[in-house]
Amino acid sequence: MTLYTLPNATTPDSILVQIVAAEPAFTPLLLLFTFMVIFLGGIGRQKARLGTADYSMWAVIASIAMLLLSVVLSLVTGIIQLDWLVIVVVVTIFSGVWFFMSQKQSEV
Repeated sequence: MTLYTLPNATTPDSILVQIVAAEPAFTPLLLLFTFMVIFLGGIGRQKARLGTADYSMWAVIASIAMLLLSVVLSLVTGIIQLDWLVIVVVVTIFSGVWFFMSQKQSEV
């Protein structure tokens, strides 16, 4: 009896599909990691440089990056579920609405 079977490495896509089949939380956590690294990293660098940060702008940038990653993951069947793709699109739309509705004193 084997505890772990190695994934079939004939194609790189099949490895990722087998990883997602074994651990379904891999894809949402990968998308969340991408969003948080860009969002928090951008805010941190902008605060260090200017003393203030535009949270809505970084939310848009991070959500667009997450959307691009999820579209690339949707090219292969079995890597991302349609539910997560819809959630990513909704988050991107809401962050865009937040960005366009937010006003700063310098932008009025």
